[in-house]
Amino acid sequence: MSIQIGERIPEVNLKRIREGVETVDTAALFDGRKAVLFAVPGAFTPTCSEKHLPSYVQHFDDFRSRGIEVFCVSVNDPFVMQAWGQTQHVPDGLQMLADGNADLAKALGLEMDASAYGMGVRAKRFALYAE
Repeated sequence: MSIQIGERIPEVNLKRIREGVETVDTAALFDGRKAVLFAVPGAFTPTCSEKHLPSYVQHFDDFRSRGIEVFCVSVNDPFVMQAWGQTQHVPDGLQMLADGNADLAKALGLEMDASAYGMGVRAKRFALYAE
């Protein structure tokens, strides 16, 4: 069963690149913040690259003007997420997070089996608002 309104985001570790690879605890990441978290099945995939991520990039300033932080997560490694963010011209502040082992996707009940496409377990496409 997937996460429901009123539930806390499960506590798992994600990765991101700043000065190097950093481990980010979701409890600390979302505690006391207004945030939009959206997931894509895979960085560099056609729909994710052409439609999903660009829509958040386009509206990023609108979210920030409302005090909402924006996070993108995918079942990829942090180096892929960094490279994808660079090629997609993701603005500073839109954080690209790696859920390399699908821990968050599984904890949210939003994982899918993409083995038929050679991709293994991935996150379903989703978005959530947390505060």
